[in-house]
Amino acid sequence: MPHFPSAGIRPFRSEQNSSRNHELSPDSERVPFLTQEQAFVACADLENGALNDTSAARPDTDKSPSVTVTSLSASDDTFDLVSTQFPSRWRWTERIPSLSRCFGRSYSVAHKEHIVEKSVLSTPLRRVLRLLAFSLMLLGLVEFIALACGVLFSFLPNEAADELDGWKPASDVSPELSQWPTDFSADIHPVACHSHNDYWRKEPLFSALKAGCSGVEADVWLYGEELYVGHTSASLSPQRTLRSLYIDPLVKILDQQNPITSFHPSVESPRSGVFDTKPAQTLVLLIDFKNDGAAIWPYVADQLGPLRQKNYLTYFNGTDTIEGPITVVVTGNAPYMNVVASSQYRDMFFDAPLNVLEKLDPKTPAIPHPRVTADEFHGLDKRGVTNQGQGRSGAAPSDAAIYSPSNSYYASVNFKSSIGWPWRGKLSSTQIEKIRKQIDGAHRRGLKVRYWGVPSWPRGMRNYLWRVLYQEGVDYLNVDDLRSATQGTWNWDRKSSWFSGPWRFWSA
Repeated sequence: MPHFPSAGIRPFRSEQNSSRNHELSPDSERVPFLTQEQAFVACADLENGALNDTSAARPDTDKSPSVTVTSLSASDDTFDLVSTQFPSRWRWTERIPSLSRCFGRSYSVAHKEHIVEKSVLSTPLRRVLRLLAFSLMLLGLVEFIALACGVLFSFLPNEAADELDGWKPASDVSPELSQWPTDFSADIHPVACHSHNDYWRKEPLFSALKAGCSGVEADVWLYGEELYVGHTSASLSPQRTLRSLYIDPLVKILDQQNPITSFHPSVESPRSGVFDTKPAQTLVLLIDFKNDGAAIWPYVADQLGPLRQKNYLTYFNGTDTIEGPITVVVTGNAPYMNVVASSQYRDMFFDAPLNVLEKLDPKTPAIPHPRVTADEFHGLDKRGVTNQGQGRSGAAPSDAAIYSPSNSYYASVNFKSSIGWPWRGKLSSTQIEKIRKQIDGAHRRGLKVRYWGVPSWPRGMRNYLWRVLYQEGVDYLNVDDLRSATQGTWNWDRKSSWFSGPWRFWSA
């Protein structure tokens, strides 16, 4: 580091107005790598006549280039100091004006007859840049919020209004029959959708009918001599029974739809259904046997008596299947042996396993009026007494040729376990081919196809799967979101994968 004797510094401080035409002392040491003379800054150490070199104790590799200068005479006033913000160590950034500005260095030096000025950006310009930076940060924050909201609404269902409505008392229902006049269904058009776990609705049965669903589901548990409705045993209550939630309301609805008056003295045959816009449309009542199927069966058959007596049930007469306003389908732990026990009359139909029908050879002839005996049951695919899911539990035969409209109505399977997840944004060709085989096998047997367990989230994927299933010929969509299912707004214009656009907030 340079050493500055006090004799060469103090006259410089005391004679700031002297001439600038003197040359440097001949003894001065020139520095070859600098293009102009080095400017120095007065500091406390220099005023005392000595400078402590703080970099001397550091390794040589860490030291900045040093400059050695001989002492100056008192009359040699070769430079004046204008700014005192120059560092005590020489830095290479001070020789590059653009880098000096970046690192915040600013100073002005009068050196010989040349004036070198280095100044910071003007205050107005700094304010403009700060305002621009703040604006960009604010814009980025707004874009992030918009992105987060877009992703949220793309993935979550849009049925918040339905859920909020569930907190309010229903304004269009009465204590007796939920205020179900004949004209209540006048503007309701039936849709081929199945109200999954219908007993969870704001108004069981009525919410599905109001949306236009032509299928409802009730899970039943036998305790004592009563059938209680609920998804689990912990959710059961004495007031929520199969009779109070479904059987009695359906009888009253159908009685009003089939009145006997002076204008209409006789009952029509077949009976009119629950929908005024389509009286011939049957309503599927899917009863899921939750505990002991053999014990539940006689209680279900007994409680269906009022519907049976008034010819409101679909039935098989030994030759043909006569469709009525209500079609009862049993699933879960429902025993197939009880379904086909009578070859002359049946009004409770089985939920056939759809995955078994996939393996059906198209050339296999149908078995006329199939009836499984106890001896034939040894070769059937028994699945234990626990509930294995709709279309799979109980003692479902593994021979696809057994199932027909004489003993079954639905053909169901779990979508996730049978078809799988659309991992690549859409169903693969193998998955589509599997769906087609299952649908074709069920239709060859005269059964209605229904997939349960279809992913309902994200919403974009759910709509995509609904579109595919509808286009491939599925007869009933198993749904939880009644509004979206019955309105049919499933992004039909989207041709690519389901997740290709939820994050876009601008039109293409």
